[in-house]
Amino acid sequence: MVERFPGKRICQIVKVRPEHLAEYKRVHEAVWPEVLQEIRESNIVDYSIHYEPRSQLLIASFKYIGDDWERDSQRSSNHEPTKKWWQLTDGMQQSLVEGSTGSTDPRGWWTPLEEVFRFDS
Repeated sequence: MVERFPGKRICQIVKVRPEHLAEYKRVHEAVWPEVLQEIRESNIVDYSIHYEPRSQLLIASFKYIGDDWERDSQRSSNHEPTKKWWQLTDGMQQSLVEGSTGSTDPRGWWTPLEEVFRFDS
């Protein structure tokens, strides 16, 4: 069954390898334009990544505004520049998803977080 919804917020975490933190920040100062375009075309807006130093966690948050998350996720997984970007950044990270081998792994790479509260005014 394909999950369909009129948009939702998504929050995920992954650990950054401490020895790669500076490089991770550096590459994110100039994300490849093709990757940014793919994010837009996959119906993702308001995307940010935050760093929590005590736990060395990267916390990604974005809003998905499409109606077929599975289709749009698959589209990104097949986009060559995005796959190369993930190869670059996956090596700087440590997944919390047991057994995951990278961003293209069907189990996922970033751990999804449950939303427990939201206030929209």
